[in-house]
Amino acid sequence: MNNFYTPIAVLVGFIIVVFWLRKGLKTSKSFNELQNELNELRIENSRLETNLKITSESLNNTNQELKQAQAEKLEMNSQLAETKNAQKNLMEKLETQKSELEEVQKKFTEAFENLANKIFEEKSEKFTRDNRSKLDEILLPLKERIKEFEQKVEHNSEKNRLSHTSLIEQIKSLKDLNKKISDDAANLTKALKGDVKIQGNWGEVILERILEESGLTRGIEYETQARGMGLKNEEGSTNRPDVIIKLPEDKHIVVDSKVSLIDYEKMVSAEDDSGQIVHLKALNNSVKKHIDGLYHKHYHELKGLNSPDFVLLFIPIEGVFTVLMQQDSGIYKYALDKQIVIVSPSTLLATLRTIAFIWRQENQTKNALEIARQSGNLYDSFVRFLTDLEKIGTNIDRANDAYLQAVKKLSTGRGNLVSRVEKLKELGANASKQIPEKFQENVLVEDNLE
Repeated sequence: MNNFYTPIAVLVGFIIVVFWLRKGLKTSKSFNELQNELNELRIENSRLETNLKITSESLNNTNQELKQAQAEKLEMNSQLAETKNAQKNLMEKLETQKSELEEVQKKFTEAFENLANKIFEEKSEKFTRDNRSKLDEILLPLKERIKEFEQKVEHNSEKNRLSHTSLIEQIKSLKDLNKKISDDAANLTKALKGDVKIQGNWGEVILERILEESGLTRGIEYETQARGMGLKNEEGSTNRPDVIIKLPEDKHIVVDSKVSLIDYEKMVSAEDDSGQIVHLKALNNSVKKHIDGLYHKHYHELKGLNSPDFVLLFIPIEGVFTVLMQQDSGIYKYALDKQIVIVSPSTLLATLRTIAFIWRQENQTKNALEIARQSGNLYDSFVRFLTDLEKIGTNIDRANDAYLQAVKKLSTGRGNLVSRVEKLKELGANASKQIPEKFQENVLVEDNLE
């Protein structure tokens, strides 16, 4: 309340001073100046009254909060007293339960020992049984895979040996076979008498016989007429080479057998040397014309065909090939410049036999890689098994350590359960069984140390 009256007293004092000054300063100040000062004092007084009101309200709120805090303090003191009382009751119950627990522990000792021994024996037996079963599950497939691996290695070795032997025998018989093919072709050519269609079919027949003798498999390692391959050029029209030889890594070789042999038949049938020379030159020009036609077919650019930059031009009669090379030694280079290789039955068969050998090597390599892959998987499985076996051993060691720690807590240390139970028996407890000696030995050692 003193704070309330203080601003009023100050205001009254200011008013008195103003009036006094007004009377004493009439000679030095005008009335208007004093009036302005009075207005300023009134404004200041209004501001002070407002602050006083706010301060009074804040003081009332603080008094209310103080009363509420005092009430809460009384409530908390009451709760604290109740908590202390409950804690006291709880401690009394705890002491009672502690006594009961000690009694239960005395009865539990023997049961725990029997149970621990029983569990350890059961776990050891189960581990031995499961381990033997799991070991059999791993080792039996391992044994079978090792046996299968040995059989595959032996089979591949034998197959490789037979392949080399067969290749040598085939090379030896190649000369006789080529001579027979050439003789048959020459005799048939003499009988054809210029029938172009029959000559074309004859060339395909010879080519088919060579393919059969090469060791390649139709539909797998070569295709005739590009069946099922859907080869199209940039204009979208279908183009079918006579034979497409497949190579590893999805590559191809094109073989063409449609060279015309009419001039060769005429050369053979000529009665004099001049006629033979004329027809020989015509044969040479016919072959070059066919080479030019093959060059413009651009087989290596066909969609769906991964071909090298050359085509095999097959001449089905060995004699034609020989005569061409003798008459024009530059024809072979002429063809090579246009990405075309001229082959006869002998050179084509040797080429195809080489390709067949490459396929056998490729298949053997794939088998070896598959064997290596399966061996790697087998090794990884064996490593995982050993890792699991190591974990099992670690768990057994941990279980054994836990068992030893439990036994140690039972039978060692001051006031251990075994010694306390044994003392009960010494005091006259009626017991029909004896604590195992290993626990008693620990107790005796502990007593001697004490």
